[in-house]
Amino acid sequence: MPSVVGLLEQHELAARRRGDGLREEADRIQAELAAAELEWQEWAIARRRVDTVLAPDDGAAAEAKVTADPQDAEVQSTLRDAAKPKSQVPVWRQGLAWSVLSVDYQRIVTAPADRARLHQGPLTCQEMAAVFGMDVVPARMEALRSKAKRLVARGWLAEQQPGQFTLAAGVSGPGDGS
Repeated sequence: MPSVVGLLEQHELAARRRGDGLREEADRIQAELAAAELEWQEWAIARRRVDTVLAPDDGAAAEAKVTADPQDAEVQSTLRDAAKPKSQVPVWRQGLAWSVLSVDYQRIVTAPADRARLHQGPLTCQEMAAVFGMDVVPARMEALRSKAKRLVARGWLAEQQPGQFTLAAGVSGPGDGS
């Protein structure tokens, strides 16, 4: 029969081994967490740089040439209405066609337009992701939120409550002439 001291030593040794194993695992997790935070910071910096590049160019739009040919004038007008090199989302104004937006932005504007046509309330990014058949994960939702916020800033969408998007006043659906 083992002694009480021997049993205590066995339990102490097992507890020490378990503690050492947990400490090693904690160190591994800390290192993984530090690497993840570094990666997150790098992506945040990249996103800020992209936002800077895509920011409006302070209204410095190039002047269109005056031409005698009406077709050339129409093409130049369309080019002027299209997204500028640094701004993928032009500022909305009366009569501006949805076709000036990229396909992604058109999809985002169409979703609240459909909700408005059905007399439903505002649309969240989570609902948009589900409507588009995307995985409802934070990365996808943040990408949608960023684009929706850009559309709000340019006058295409309205955000009356944080995270809830509707069409801006005056913006009509894609089939309504704008």
